[in-house]
Amino acid sequence: MIAPPVPVASAAGEFSLVINNGRVINPESGLDAIRHVGIRQGRVVAISTTPLQGSQTIDATGLVVAPGFIDIHSHTLTPLGQQRNVLDGVTTQLEMEAGALPSQAAGDLVANRPIINYGASVGHFAARIQVIEGRDLPYFFYRGEQGSMSSPAFTQLATAPQIAEIRRKIEAGLDGGGLGVGLLLDYMRDAVSADELAMIFSLAGERSVPVFVHVRRNLPGDTAGLDEVLALAEQYGSAVFICHITHNAMNGIETWLKKIDAARARGVSVTTETLSYLAGGTSISADVFRQRDWRRIFAIDYSDVQWVATGEWLTEKTWKHYAETEPGGMVNHHYVKEAWLHSALRWPDMMVSTDALPAFDTQQMTNPNISGSFSRLLGRYVREQGILDLSDALSRISLKQAQWLEGFAPQFSRKGRVALGADADLVVFDPDEVAAGADYGSPWQAPRGIDYVIVGGVITVEGGALVPSAAAGRYLDTTPLAE
Repeated sequence: MIAPPVPVASAAGEFSLVINNGRVINPESGLDAIRHVGIRQGRVVAISTTPLQGSQTIDATGLVVAPGFIDIHSHTLTPLGQQRNVLDGVTTQLEMEAGALPSQAAGDLVANRPIINYGASVGHFAARIQVIEGRDLPYFFYRGEQGSMSSPAFTQLATAPQIAEIRRKIEAGLDGGGLGVGLLLDYMRDAVSADELAMIFSLAGERSVPVFVHVRRNLPGDTAGLDEVLALAEQYGSAVFICHITHNAMNGIETWLKKIDAARARGVSVTTETLSYLAGGTSISADVFRQRDWRRIFAIDYSDVQWVATGEWLTEKTWKHYAETEPGGMVNHHYVKEAWLHSALRWPDMMVSTDALPAFDTQQMTNPNISGSFSRLLGRYVREQGILDLSDALSRISLKQAQWLEGFAPQFSRKGRVALGADADLVVFDPDEVAAGADYGSPWQAPRGIDYVIVGGVITVEGGALVPSAAAGRYLDTTPLAE
């Protein structure tokens, strides 16, 4: 529960930071008005109709003060990834689709100096690596080692004893505070049996945590992969989070959403998210590329795919070269239509995430999701196209994520809001100017219009630039709230 209100005071120094004259939007309460926000010890302790005084003051005249953005689907828990994300308003970065085992390992590169908050689910893939391959790779990139999606853990069926051991590994990860179970099902579609799937969903139901799943992909519009996980969630009473639905449903997005609505009406706890950029980004060694007719599945050809490291558009010859010589390399495949994204955004509970690829060095290309996902939503799909109103859009990148997680991870009850007692994770931006600067081929361009980002009460972005000394992020897990 959010702590009770603290009396408003106006004496200088009463607050460590105040944000005066801003248009405060709290999607949970519906507040959308000029207010003055007082912060102390990393929490919002005053929301006043009159200006406040404090040790530091931000004049937010003409700007929106909103909850910090929660990226519920990220693969870039790296120093560079956090730097680029925070400029886009991200205050909490979560690796939920893949996860790690232990979950803390996903943030190993930022743990000593996190700029923003971070956390992860328990990685089913990592449990498989331990059990089937007999080696410990807690995360896809970990202390100099990098995983491949063509290793036995992604291709080999597990025996009954192995399934039991995978379960014990996941249980240990949940005991350690992991935020649910990450299931890369489509990347190991022929390796995961019905018995193993049943184990995962039954365990999640018993522990009251969600399964974050990349469903098995089929031909465009085919709902079989969605039907499979909805049936399991219903059977075992587990919650299920469908990762990047637009990129799986494709031209069947309306049908997929209707099926989710029907499942919800039957009592299934299910939700989903989409991206604000249209290409998909993943490994060239992903199952869909190695084992299936990907050109038919995505309705594209080699010329619609970019090699992420260089930005070059591929040919059949260069595709085969990279697949053979650099199986861990990343590709952007351009296949999603904007009309599909419009349909997704109009679904009332749709969340938006980045699905950002791992980023280590600006000399290496990546996709633009890392730098512009949320500014793109606010600029293109709110201001320019009017697909969402502003408060609704902010709920899709802050509140809805917090509400989905807080039932089993109480720390999130203080996030995603601008409210008394909430964590002072805030974004201050210009609604008339906010826009993504990043695009394919220029992924490192910072957004426009995001003036300040506050993490745990600490100004981390000022004037659109990173404050080098700021490092107020922390690791988030299922630990109960500390007052």
